Amino acid sequence: MIRIQEIIHKFEVGEGTWAIRAFVGLLLIVTLGVWYDMTEYRNFHAPEAMEAAALARNIARGEGFRTRCIRPLSIYLVGEQGLKEKKDTRLSRMPHPDIATPPVYPLLLAGLMKVLPFNYQIGPRFWQYQPELIIAVFNQLLFLLTIWLTYRIGSRLFDREVGAVAALLLAGAEIMWRFSVSGLSTNLVMLEFTALMGLLVMLERATREEQKTTGWYVRVAVLTGILIGFGTLTRYSFGWLLLPVIGFSLLWIRPRGVLVAALILVAAAVVVTPWLARNYKLSGTLFGIPGYAIKMDTQAFPETRLERSLKPDLASAGFRDYFRKFCGNTSQILQDDLPRLGGGNWAAAFFLAGILLPFRNKWLGRLRLFLVGSLALMVVVQALGRTHLSTDSPAVNTENLLVILTPGVFIFGAAFFFVILEQMNLILIELRYLVVTLFVLLCSAPLIFTFLPPRTYPIVYPPYLPPWIQETSSMLKTNELMMSDMPWAVAWYGDRECVWTPLDTSRSFYAIYDEQKPVAGLYLTPLTTDARFLTEILQGPDREWSRFAVEVLFRTNVPPRFPLQHARKRYTPDQLFLSDRPRWQR
Repeated sequence: MIRIQEIIHKFEVGEGTWAIRAFVGLLLIVTLGVWYDMTEYRNFHAPEAMEAAALARNIARGEGFRTRCIRPLSIYLVGEQGLKEKKDTRLSRMPHPDIATPPVYPLLLAGLMKVLPFNYQIGPRFWQYQPELIIAVFNQLLFLLTIWLTYRIGSRLFDREVGAVAALLLAGAEIMWRFSVSGLSTNLVMLEFTALMGLLVMLERATREEQKTTGWYVRVAVLTGILIGFGTLTRYSFGWLLLPVIGFSLLWIRPRGVLVAALILVAAAVVVTPWLARNYKLSGTLFGIPGYAIKMDTQAFPETRLERSLKPDLASAGFRDYFRKFCGNTSQILQDDLPRLGGGNWAAAFFLAGILLPFRNKWLGRLRLFLVGSLALMVVVQALGRTHLSTDSPAVNTENLLVILTPGVFIFGAAFFFVILEQMNLILIELRYLVVTLFVLLCSAPLIFTFLPPRTYPIVYPPYLPPWIQETSSMLKTNELMMSDMPWAVAWYGDRECVWTPLDTSRSFYAIYDEQKPVAGLYLTPLTTDARFLTEILQGPDREWSRFAVEVLFRTNVPPRFPLQHARKRYTPDQLFLSDRPRWQR
């Protein structure tokens, strides 16, 4: 009887109250996730998500890191390296290796596809694509772990109140839920960064308390380096965080800073080196296609020109192009992205304002300085690495690097909020709870309003309509090659090898058709057919395929020597499918 009373007392006023609150918080977040998936879920719209998912399916089948989404630039890089090694790398001779996607996220998805029953066939009544829904739930589980880590780090740095509010702010950030259903690796990268912050907190605290052995520092440093390595192989830009981590170790992990920094560097190098060596062997580059992001969207290579170039002049982009790109994108980031960090959440504003507030505890200031330094570094990396992906899918894309720092930003933003709250001298505890609740609700207002009418339409059309893509792709055999303006969608929904439409309809097309592999079908979608008539179709230097589509759709004029003479009219004028024979007649 006494034991039961002790348990009841613990749950009423003791430590058990936090267990109850944690359970209620978990139930609230899970309910929120289910509600979001039922009302606001959308199919994939980011090309990177479809490409990663298609690659994961290939890995799950035992095909390795081969891709069905083929860029002309990738053909060029792999071909040039093949010439050096005297290998035949033509598409007709060997599967095309993937040099565009880092391996960790596709490997995780491949494991998921091995365990769970993925159904890739689309039925007659399409509303949601089952594989994408499973991937979304997986990312939401990663997001849930990030929320828990945010609470733990916030509680350790400040107190449970700050940790709980930071976790609630993260759970209430509307942009985080959009990322969770996007299919991108952002939730995984965010989890890795939050775990990295937790390890740095452990190292710094151990330095102050002076109670840990050298062996402990070695283990934590190696674990930190491994984490940075895996983060780099999740998204290459994550590797830049090695700089502030090394600086943090050398400045404040004393007297073992040099040892810790060296071990972090070595451990990270051991993790990433085999993959970088693989990339170099296949393409002559360490990072493959992402390594050329600095050249993309410059004056020399605007929009998608570089990736669609079969024989690009890579030396045409120089320092002046990079500097111009950096200045223009940095200005845009400082005006738009930085103030809207975390989806325009007020907690980010509190963090930015709190930078001017010194902490009594120096170790809090050190971690905040690491966070500010990481933020400044990511601004530079994001500005130089921005491509057409940021234009095609604003905010929700793999080039949004600031968002992965959101957990740390919300922790210090919540802490600054409580500093201001203490200045209000609220006598009643109920008033304090009311102000905190109003603050969380105000920060979560964008998410709350997304649940109100009208309901989000789940199909992202234009340009992606999965039933049409899968039906069109099924007209080709598994060993035949398609060409399209959305090869990532054909690879994911259609499960067919597809090369991105090159820059021109003549020389580059025939170079692929004659020298690489015959093209059995040409599939053009609203990405091409919905171009602006004057500025893009008539005047655009890279819009030959749009002019080609206009000729075929409205003048029914297929060039006489073009090898694909048969046009399907079912989806016109939205989409155009040309083939070597009327494959739709069975």
